[in-house]
Amino acid sequence: MKRFYVPALLVLLIFGALRLEFHSPLTTTVDAHEGFHTNSSLSIIPSGQKSVKAPAAALTTASYTANKKTVYLTFDDGPTKLTDQVLSILSRNKIKGTFFVLGEQAERYPEVIRRISESGHVIGNHTYDHEYKKLYHNFSEFWGQIKQTEEILRNITGTRPELIRAPGGTFGHFDHNYFKLLEQGGYTVFDWDVDTRDSSRKGVPASELIRNVKQAKLKDQIVVLMHDGAGHDQTVKALPEIIAYYKAHGYEFGTLSPKVKPVQFSVHVSAVYGGRVQPTQKWIAAHVVPNAALFKHAAPLIVEAGGVATEMKSGEYELSSGRYLVPLRAVLERLGATVKWNNAEHAAVVSWGTRTLTVRADSNIVELRKKADSSFTTYQIPVSTRNDAIWIPLRSLLEMLGHPVVQAAAGPDNYKVIAS
Repeated sequence: MKRFYVPALLVLLIFGALRLEFHSPLTTTVDAHEGFHTNSSLSIIPSGQKSVKAPAAALTTASYTANKKTVYLTFDDGPTKLTDQVLSILSRNKIKGTFFVLGEQAERYPEVIRRISESGHVIGNHTYDHEYKKLYHNFSEFWGQIKQTEEILRNITGTRPELIRAPGGTFGHFDHNYFKLLEQGGYTVFDWDVDTRDSSRKGVPASELIRNVKQAKLKDQIVVLMHDGAGHDQTVKALPEIIAYYKAHGYEFGTLSPKVKPVQFSVHVSAVYGGRVQPTQKWIAAHVVPNAALFKHAAPLIVEAGGVATEMKSGEYELSSGRYLVPLRAVLERLGATVKWNNAEHAAVVSWGTRTLTVRADSNIVELRKKADSSFTTYQIPVSTRNDAIWIPLRSLLEMLGHPVVQAAAGPDNYKVIAS
């Protein structure tokens, strides 16, 4: 075996340092003057389980924006009753964690989700029910569970998680299309560097979890996988010593975000999922492509009608040709209207005060009925469907329902549409 001399080694180290990648955050701007309507009349325009441990070779090394030694503690499968104990331990140590939660668990423990959020921790999406056979049979099922969980979390915290962790990790489960479409939809997928193996079998003792952490290779940036799901009492027991171990080695504790380039396992699809059906381009255009707008940080739109106001966050509305387009159910239910789905007619039926509006998802025909005089009027309105939601021009929608727009304004912090 030939010896490597010191000068050669120094050259290699310098070369490696120069290869560090630096990532600057993306910024999005929106013209504050868009969305004005000078004509208050109704105007119609055309519509534009157990974790799978990947072998070391399957890890893709991530590049980070910081040079500090940072460890990211992550917790999967919660929230449960154990999550409160995890939060208390993190609080005592004055550090923050990242929680990849299940939608079904968030429904059971909304108060814990609120505590996670209000304590300054980060919440990520871990699908709704963690069922491998459904999630990895085809991408549309995975996507559906992500969106289902996303809405549950938005209703609890007011925000949408941009981070995703695949149940069991991506190794053996994701193909290139999963990665590509989730990125296209505005999400960041995170695997891990260090697996505590707390989900390798039932009741793994705390001493073994601690040993697994200490045997893992130390490096500048480390993502640690743990679980706060039911039955992981030993993880809670091990957590203080795991924290102490990284503190003793000079690590700071951080939370994951889209600005942190993630560790992702290389693609290797298990034969079990080899026959999965890929989504069509039409499905991708309707669901994935418009989804990224949900995470663009434009100014919110405040809508006021009938004495009730609601805020539509960036991505929950769209400015198109100087008009606001909104998801019908989302905006109207927040304003106090009742929206029901008529499956036979493939239409949304809106009831608000003395008016009933029928909006068909597959046509531009909208029917209005007024209880006062039993009148019936048909309008031609540009309607589109995205992520199973009907989108419609806001002004047209409000005016058909008896709330004409009296003011539209754009300020530095928000847009406003005020109707009677």
